[in-house]
Amino acid sequence: MNEFEIRGEYITITQLLKVLGYSLSGGEAKFFLLDKNVSINGHFIQERRKKIYKGDIVTIEGNRYKMI
Repeated sequence: MNEFEIRGEYITITQLLKVLGYSLSGGEAKFFLLDKNVSINGHFIQERRKKIYKGDIVTIEGNRYKMI
């Protein structure tokens, strides 16, 4: 499992997808979320403004990231 450091209170899934290189823009992230398996703490999501907090586990196409 990879670790990702959140520098504020939270990060949105769109921001995380951009930082990790899964998408280049918010619009691209929207379609990525519709087409790919993305989950937070085991719950699949498609909402691009979903907030992620420290301690959350995000899974993107089988890759797991623990938010620290």
